[in-house]
Amino acid sequence: MFIHWGLYSLPARHEWVKQQEKITNEGYQKYFEHFDPDLYDPTQWAAAAANAGMKYFVITTKHHEGFCLWDSKLTDYKAPKTPAGRDLLRPMVEAFRERGLRVGFYHSLIDWHHPQFVIDRLHAPRDHPDRAKLNSGRDQRRYANYLHGQVKELLTRFGKIDIVWFDFSYPGKDGKGRDDWQSERLVKLVRKLQPRIILDDRLDLPDVWDVKTPEQTQPRAWVTVNGKPVVWEACQTFSGSWGYHRDELTWRSVDELVRTLIDCVSKGGNLLLNVGPTGRGEFDDRALNRLTGIGEWMRRHHRAIYGCTQAPDEFKAPQDCRLTYNPETKRLYVHLFAWPYKHLHLDGKAYIERVKYAQLLNDASEVGLGLDEWHANQSRAGKNTLTINLPVVKPTVAVPVVELFLKG
Repeated sequence: MFIHWGLYSLPARHEWVKQQEKITNEGYQKYFEHFDPDLYDPTQWAAAAANAGMKYFVITTKHHEGFCLWDSKLTDYKAPKTPAGRDLLRPMVEAFRERGLRVGFYHSLIDWHHPQFVIDRLHAPRDHPDRAKLNSGRDQRRYANYLHGQVKELLTRFGKIDIVWFDFSYPGKDGKGRDDWQSERLVKLVRKLQPRIILDDRLDLPDVWDVKTPEQTQPRAWVTVNGKPVVWEACQTFSGSWGYHRDELTWRSVDELVRTLIDCVSKGGNLLLNVGPTGRGEFDDRALNRLTGIGEWMRRHHRAIYGCTQAPDEFKAPQDCRLTYNPETKRLYVHLFAWPYKHLHLDGKAYIERVKYAQLLNDASEVGLGLDEWHANQSRAGKNTLTINLPVVKPTVAVPVVELFLKG
């Protein structure tokens, strides 16, 4: 679970609202003065994540607006100074840990509020007629020190942190990259404080990262670097916004989200799926509906996801299907994105030689293997085709799965 939560939950029209609408610090201050999430209960958040089958969470400790959820000693632009009046991060970390989820911190490299952050092409006053004057006296090195200081707080005050998710670099003309963040020094600090932490790939250091993070897109195959498959994770939203967006209408269905999860695993990857809580500190009904639906599917099909990865090359996915494979249990899972009439044809000698038993995963009901001569002739199934005999009526689950038990 990705969680984007900050002052932008009050305007409720995208987490980049300050930048998109060119709102000044003074104009944005009203959200700071009215931020009071009185219904915030992180135990409910953690329960929703756990019940959806999620195994870790990543929270925006600070997004690009510069607002901090924890009681940072380096700024007053933080939750304890708002009407919330308290550190909002610590109880969240504790609640998710209590439910057995690993802890990840997203921390923005960008800061549209900090007085030393040099105004560039992405900053709210980027088109201000006095931009040069506004930049006079700003020192990006001093901001980098502030950035590092806050990272040190996060990695020393909350116990073991499993993931650090920096976001993001945009080098080039009027942008910012590794030198602006002092990225190499920042990585050394992170590795020193949390040696076993997983680091994302957005510090503008091409060879220094643990996981690739394609955003709002589905890779067509296992993500590679220099031709070699790497650890990867797709980060995506329920709708078109990361932060809470009251009027955003392009919400994805449960079925499509489940297919996205399956597609990631079938290509050796993982899915980091985002929730944007409201200004009162709740997951809204649309988010809870999706999480509940995903959880209902995962309850019956989790073993086709956990511990699974891309299937061996010898197994080819049938049309409208995805394959996942558990190398420990030697089980292959066929996820049916479209339900065929009666027969699922699996082409290739590997299926013929290695499949010893098949069942629908949702209820462990056996599905027969092979065709009689008449049906084989009618369907033109070849000698290297293994046919699964399916019920005519599709199971009442988002995506049905056939579990294949393999020999050896």
